[in-house]
Amino acid sequence: MIITKTTDGTSLTLALEGRLDTMTAPQLESDLRSSIDGIDKLFLDFTSLEYVSSAGLRVLLSAQKIMNKQGSMVIRNVNENVMDIFDITGFVDILTIE
Repeated sequence: MIITKTTDGTSLTLALEGRLDTMTAPQLESDLRSSIDGIDKLFLDFTSLEYVSSAGLRVLLSAQKIMNKQGSMVIRNVNENVMDIFDITGFVDILTIE
C-alpha cells in the first residue's frame, strides 16, 4: 500500500493506494500515530484503495476514536467494493463518509 500525506495547517489528508489489509494496516497505524498530533481535521482519500480487511477496519476505528477527541475524520472517494464492506460491517454508522 502507498500512503501519500498532505498537511495544510491543522488538516491532514492521507491518500491510500492499494489494499488495507493485515499486511498493510500496521503501516497506516504507524503513519497515523506519527502524524496526528495537533491535527483537528483528518481526511482519508480512498480514491485508489481497492480493499479493506478487518485489520484495516480496526485501524480506522482507532483513528476515529482519537479524532473524536481532537477534531473530525472524514473518509472520501470510497469505491463500491469498500462501501459494501462498510455497509455490511455497520461502519457506515460509525464513520463520516463523503
